[in-house]
Amino acid sequence: MRYREALNLALREEMTADRNVFLMGEDIGVFNGAFKVTDGLYEEFGEQRVRDTPISENTIVGMGVGAAMAGLRPVVELMTINFSLLAMDQIVNHMAPIHYMFGGQVKVPMVVRMPQGAGHQLAATHSHSFEAFFQHVPGLLVATPSTPADAKGLLKAAIRDDNPVIFIEHETLYGMKGEVPDDPSFIVPFGQAAVRREGTDVTIVGISRMAVTAMKAADQLAERGISAEVIDPRTLRPLDLDTILRSVEKTNRVVIAEEGWPHGGVGANMTALIQEQAFDYLDAPIQRVAGADVPMPYSRPLEQAAYPHAENIVASAMATFQTGDRG
Repeated sequence: MRYREALNLALREEMTADRNVFLMGEDIGVFNGAFKVTDGLYEEFGEQRVRDTPISENTIVGMGVGAAMAGLRPVVELMTINFSLLAMDQIVNHMAPIHYMFGGQVKVPMVVRMPQGAGHQLAATHSHSFEAFFQHVPGLLVATPSTPADAKGLLKAAIRDDNPVIFIEHETLYGMKGEVPDDPSFIVPFGQAAVRREGTDVTIVGISRMAVTAMKAADQLAERGISAEVIDPRTLRPLDLDTILRSVEKTNRVVIAEEGWPHGGVGANMTALIQEQAFDYLDAPIQRVAGADVPMPYSRPLEQAAYPHAENIVASAMATFQTGDRG
């Protein structure tokens, strides 16, 4: 099934299993969601559990925090990750620290779902990748699924978790097809990276859509005789650093690919962790592939140039070999 259909199935299964699960967001009910992830759920579960909201992200997330503190399990949809900036007070100052501030007496079991990423010419206020913002905040769990199966399994795990979860989807992946288990008990646990491809020469860590792009890069590298291992962290908090470090010990070279900005990004954080814990295994400097350090352009040619593609990852992987080629 498609990525959006896998998300829809996860929501339907969890809403059926637990009456405390309900949805809130802009146009998610009658309109079935801006990206059709909530298609059919309004008709199936009714307006009490699929709530169309006004255009006010701060209010939507704040309502979710209150509902979660009262014992419900809200799943809040924001139309794009850029709009989450309007709700940062609720996310950072309330949703994330309340369990800590109340000495563990109160839980905030809620999920904030939102898409991110470039490729649809939606310009600077609709197209950025902000994983780094949220991985910075203690108290939040952060998921970035890149396949339909992970979209379903991670969303189910997120809804069941007693911690607040930032669940970041990618706009260009909604139509992606893949095998998805139909078992209602299927979940993907947080903190378990996926090795998408085994390799021996260089490790490529891909975040969100970049995990898919990294697979294309690995195919191109194979044509040059280079065996690339591709790792998809799947969650950034918690991060399965052990899987990444084991790969580094095997390949001795690393490329980290993300779509967000380079300064203070996910790749910068991951590079520091690898340097600290696996420096002796590195045969070359860690290479980082990131989006251009500019607001996302509207122009299609400029937009295409502003986010990474397989050839960018290939070039960075080649740079880890001193001769520019294998051997």
